Amino acid sequence: MAVQPEGAPCWADAMFGDLEGAKSFYGDLLGWTFAEAAAEFGNYTEASVNGKAVAAVVPPMPGQEGLSQWCLYFASQDAAATAARIRDHGGEVLMEPMQVADFGTMCLARDPGGVVFGVWQADTHEGFQAMAEPGAFTWAEVFTREPEKSDAFFPAVFSYRQRDMEDGEMDFRVYDLGERTVLGRMKMGAEFPPEVQSYINVYFTVEDCDAAVAKATELGGVLRFGPMTTPFGRFAAISDPQGASFSVIDTTTTEGEMPKLTDVA
Repeated sequence: MAVQPEGAPCWADAMFGDLEGAKSFYGDLLGWTFAEAAAEFGNYTEASVNGKAVAAVVPPMPGQEGLSQWCLYFASQDAAATAARIRDHGGEVLMEPMQVADFGTMCLARDPGGVVFGVWQADTHEGFQAMAEPGAFTWAEVFTREPEKSDAFFPAVFSYRQRDMEDGEMDFRVYDLGERTVLGRMKMGAEFPPEVQSYINVYFTVEDCDAAVAKATELGGVLRFGPMTTPFGRFAAISDPQGASFSVIDTTTTEGEMPKLTDVA
């Protein structure tokens, strides 16, 4: 795949205290195979499906032990310039842009509502080598308790166009790059326990959502929501055995008409 355009999701990774446990869980659930851990990069371990890179797992850095969480990275042509825009619009840079050998430059940040994300300026590592196929990333949503902050921040940093879903039951918005929808934004309601922080939820494609849920729970995961069939596919939200939240979706099983979207002035 080519380098993703500025602001498009381009990579995902997660820290796990039990790296072998994470490899076992995601390998069994999503069919991932794993490269040798890169000791010179903190045992960063890339996951692949059919030989194509789809994500990575890594042990926590000192002082970052605790609950695991997936981190989504957005493509940038200039990580330093993106970091400056993050600061200019009220975000916090958690890790300054850092060159990672000849792979690229990474940066970690947090939006004004507490959503942590990454920035990736590609060099030899261009990010996802597969998307929207079984085992690979397909979609992501910002889950936030303060949507007005995310709606002001992300489009300012990444030049997204915004559209609201016409649905009286939930506050949902999409962010577009040109004609391509790249990210959703969902307001977290009372169904989320107060201790759950705002976060980005990543979706991985599966061939059969119900079978994936059964396998995930058999492997020690926890079903948080669903399965539910929508116009976009049949999906479910899961927490893995170490607490990292994600969703699985079968995009071939759909129900209902696509919702209408209205441009945000």
